[in-house]
Amino acid sequence: MLHYTAVQWLFFFYFYCFFGWIFESTFVSVKSRHFVNRGFMRGPFLPIYGSGAIMMLVVSMPFQDNIFLTYIAGCIGATALELVTGVVMEALFKVRYWDYSNQKFNYKGHICLSSTVAWGFLTILMTEFLHKGVEKVVFAIPGNIVTVLTIVLSVYIVVDFTLSFKAAMDLRDILIGLEKAREEMERIQKRLDVLIAVASDERELRKQERESRTEELMDSLEEKFNRIKERLITEPGEFVGDVRDELMELRSKYLVEKEHRLQFGRIKDFYQRNLIKGNPGMRSKHFNDALEELKKAVNERRKDS
Repeated sequence: MLHYTAVQWLFFFYFYCFFGWIFESTFVSVKSRHFVNRGFMRGPFLPIYGSGAIMMLVVSMPFQDNIFLTYIAGCIGATALELVTGVVMEALFKVRYWDYSNQKFNYKGHICLSSTVAWGFLTILMTEFLHKGVEKVVFAIPGNIVTVLTIVLSVYIVVDFTLSFKAAMDLRDILIGLEKAREEMERIQKRLDVLIAVASDERELRKQERESRTEELMDSLEEKFNRIKERLITEPGEFVGDVRDELMELRSKYLVEKEHRLQFGRIKDFYQRNLIKGNPGMRSKHFNDALEELKKAVNERRKDS
């Protein structure tokens, strides 16, 4: 493996990105009972598989004659790659694209013992069987053709990755915007409850729970504003002075945040929609309610189309 050129290394990377996409998309599509274009990118490439394959080849180089050490090197190398990639992606995009939290012996959901064990066996499979066949095929292709293919693939993948990265960052901003709108509505709800309680001594008003859905929160606010509107008509003297002014101000803020939610909730970008559809198991530690809302909207749009 030490005799590979830079172009050949890059070609192997692209090949395993494509191979990983076939494997993942087939598995998830069968499980979901409809086609799922898996992964971060929109094209048929999964960089995590390409990176993992190259990493397995590199870490196994010193132990080519020792299958046990090859296994250990694959376990450590692949697990480290999975951990670093998971942490970095979640920090950047506020979304977790895989989650082992339901597996035993996991570390913060990014890695787990079962996947580490599997990575070791995959390293043996890769170095002892799969890659040897791939190597023969690549060596059989004229060098200039491999170079041209690699250049074309490089341009395509760089463009695709750039657009996908931008879509993921925009999706992060949407999640943050939806969560801020929700938090502002919760503040409006709490202040509204205080004003109503002070004005009419209705202490039995139900406190809004944090876990409630945003739709329920909006329905509750709509109901309370409607009740206030009716009471202003039937009992105009109940809310007077500063209280009336603050109620109107809260109503205006609510309408603004409602419009913000509508704007953030519209996923028009092709890459953003497919990023969500291609990762049905994606989770977000801090913005999961907003993410589930977007996933629901995208799935409903897919059913209607």
